[in-house]
Amino acid sequence: MLRHLFKLIWNRKRANGLLIVEIFFSFVVLFGVGAVLLRFGQNYRTPLGFDSAQVWRLTIAAPNNQKMPRPDLDAVLRQVKALPGVQAVALTSGNLPFTFSTNNSQFHYGTRFVESANHYDADDSYARVLGLKLREGRWFQPSDDATNRRPVVITQDIREKLFGSGPALGKVFHYGDSDQTMGTIAPTDDYEVMGVVDNVRMDNDFTAAMPSVWKRLIPYDTTHWESANVLMHVAPGEGGALQERVARTVAGTVRQWTTEVRPMNDDRANKRRYTLTPVLALVVVGAFLILNVALGLFGVLWYNISQRRAEIGLRRAMGATGAAITRQFLGEIAVVTTLGVGLGVLLAVQFPLLGAFDMPGSLYAAAIGVAVALVYGITGVCAWQPSRLAAGIQPAVALREE
Repeated sequence: MLRHLFKLIWNRKRANGLLIVEIFFSFVVLFGVGAVLLRFGQNYRTPLGFDSAQVWRLTIAAPNNQKMPRPDLDAVLRQVKALPGVQAVALTSGNLPFTFSTNNSQFHYGTRFVESANHYDADDSYARVLGLKLREGRWFQPSDDATNRRPVVITQDIREKLFGSGPALGKVFHYGDSDQTMGTIAPTDDYEVMGVVDNVRMDNDFTAAMPSVWKRLIPYDTTHWESANVLMHVAPGEGGALQERVARTVAGTVRQWTTEVRPMNDDRANKRRYTLTPVLALVVVGAFLILNVALGLFGVLWYNISQRRAEIGLRRAMGATGAAITRQFLGEIAVVTTLGVGLGVLLAVQFPLLGAFDMPGSLYAAAIGVAVALVYGITGVCAWQPSRLAAGIQPAVALREE
């Protein structure tokens, strides 16, 4: 039977060749869209590694390129922290979670290095505000004032890349990818590991965890800041009234400074919409292409049946049942689909080798499986009704028309 199907397909190789090409490109589109959606879904289900529910960000800026003396800034933060409803306050760098600001660098320890890692400035209250989960060691504390190297806390993925299964606490790593490329290492670029926290996803809800380093902000320094970024952990139920009190508190202390108070979950929702917009556009375009392929496939099969009425009538006259005719046409489209899908799978298995989509092998396999199932489902649905129509052709009518 299979040999007979291949012979029938070969006899109409031009038309079937076009079908194979359409099915191949349909598979590629479905595989690409499926891979992106599966990756996004996996990342979305992965814990963030911190808690953003009751966290607000406070941005303070000095006007006209003026500077903010650190003692004045500390005085403002003490007054903000004293407000009812504010539970903790942390000073940090501008690359806040769910914003469009990033700060990436390379770090190395001996011959091992991390190619790209987010690094943040953070004070002693930062971990409490965001609810970071310590796996080893501790967060920063006042006793770190006496250290000769800059204390840091790293995520688990950096720990594995730099130190493997060995101890990490107390180890010193450096800025850059190697001592040779960076030359002499400045003392400020020596980082001593104080703690290890769970991996975090601070970019958006759909990205994978990014290696991260938190560098301790030295308290009571003499640095003059142009702007300051502050994270506040507030009590449940707080809203606009507290935001207004925070803004008035800052303005009442230093009138020239401007402020913005915004819940972190608002930034999270905004980043989610920004990230999903191109993905939804990709899904819509992919669905439109697949719909056009399905309509074209349905039309081609319908046309094939009208051109093969004599063949169908002859088979029916020789005793073939309607079910046998249906199986023949479904078998032909199944073989054609298998040829198109086979070519698509050969292409898809190259993606893990090329590192495309940056996904684990299990997700590639799942994307291939989803694409295969959808292609067979689409072609099966498109072939079902024309095959049923072919099975209903009466031999006497078909032969009389010829």
